[in-house]
Order: sequence, then structure tokens, then C-alpha cells
Amino acid sequence: MLISLFTAVLYLLSGLGLVSKLRNPTSFAASLPRSVLLGPVVLALLIHGWLLYQGMFSPAGLNVGLFAVLSLVGWLVSLLLVVVSLSQPVEMLGAIVFPFTAFTVLLLAYNPVGHYLTLQLDAGLKLHILLSILAYSLLSIAAVQAALLYIQDHHLHNKHPGGFIRALPPLETMETLLFRMIGLGFVTLSLSLTSGAFYLDDIFGQHLAHKTVLSVLAWLIFAILLWGRWQFGWRGRTAIRWTITGFVILMLAYFGSKFVIQLILQR
Repeated sequence: MLISLFTAVLYLLSGLGLVSKLRNPTSFAASLPRSVLLGPVVLALLIHGWLLYQGMFSPAGLNVGLFAVLSLVGWLVSLLLVVVSLSQPVEMLGAIVFPFTAFTVLLLAYNPVGHYLTLQLDAGLKLHILLSILAYSLLSIAAVQAALLYIQDHHLHNKHPGGFIRALPPLETMETLLFRMIGLGFVTLSLSLTSGAFYLDDIFGQHLAHKTVLSVLAWLIFAILLWGRWQFGWRGRTAIRWTITGFVILMLAYFGSKFVIQLILQR
């Protein structure tokens, strides 16, 4: 428990440093190099990865319970954010992502009971699970990017360019980064759905029908968004609305059933 708490604190240190930088671009945190602000989260990722290995792999099988998968997604989103921030100005997303990941660390620590699958899974199924989690993680970053883009757009339209807006990249850069994330997430989601069609025995079976339908619906929403961007130059609030809608539907597909079964029905 103590090591989980320590890991959560490390995530929060980086997250709060970025929050401080957003709120006041002239603060002490804003004067720190990016490597210093992200230093605690790098250590947190290493410890969190070890905790996930301990919590997800056991003699009982692979833990794919709600809290284990949620913690894995938080870890992967934070990892992707740190890696991408090496070449793109996206580290400010950590102000939202890192505190969320800290929360998932504690959820896994205090709710260790999960749902286990046999470790002798077919390689195709392992690939499908990996692609699904990766797609959700990439599109989660896009959703956070869209939320910040909305706030930035709102402030600029209301002629309030000061405050934390000064700590963010220019609006056009934010939009470009958003569509890069969506494009990469869309490709990964496409591969996930394709692998599911090949390797799952009955992708529209009773226990998978809602996941499949919602995932396909989310895929269509992101496909329309990317087409609209290509054909009509969609941007701003139009892009934000489509991104958030697609993400919410995908979230329901990935976690909706697990939430109902584990927390409400307690099965």
C-alpha cells in the first residue's frame, strides 16, 4: 500500500507542477525545465509498471478487472504523453492526465480483486487486447487535448488571452496535435476491430454485442471527423464536439459493462 501511495504522490507532484505552470506562467514551477517537471512522473511510471505486473499477472491468470485495466490505461496514457512530449509541446496535458493516473494507482491498490483470464490465450487475442487498450489510451489523450483546446478557444473568443492560455502552444499547433492523436488512435482502433473480427469466436455474441456496437459507432464518429477535417477543414468547436462524443462512446464500450458487472451487480 505504501509503495502505491508513494507512486501516486510522484504523479501528483508532476501534475501539480504543471497545474501551477498553467495557472501562473510566471510562477516558480513555470521557471523549471521540462525535465524537472516530468522527473517525478518518470520514476512513477517505472514503479507503476512493476505494480501493474504484480497486480495483473498471477497464477490465477490475467487480471482484466475494471480497476486493473483502468490503472493500465492510466499508466499507458501517461507513458505515451511523456514520450510524445519529447518532440511535441504536449506536456501540459499532464495537468489532467497525471492526477487521474495517480487515482488509478490507488484504485488498483485498494481494490485488488479482479476478473481473471487464462494466461494461455491465443496470440491473436493477446494482440486484440493490446491494440484495444492502446487505441483507448491514444484517444484518451486526444480527448484531454480537446478539453484544453475548448478552454483555450473559449478564452480567445472572449478576448481573455492571459492566464494559463499563455502556457499553452498556439491554437493552430494544439489543433494539429489533436488531429495527429486522433489519426493515430483511429488507425489503432481500426486494427483492434479488425483483429477482433478475426480472432474472437462471436464478436456479436451476447457478452460482446454492446462493446462491438459501441466501438464501431465510436470508429464511425472518428472516421467522419477525420473525413470532415480533410474535406471541409473542420476545426475548433466542431472538432472538439466530435472528439468528445467519440471518446465518451468508446469509454462506455470499454468500461461501461465492467462498471455495471463489478460495482453494481457485484459479479
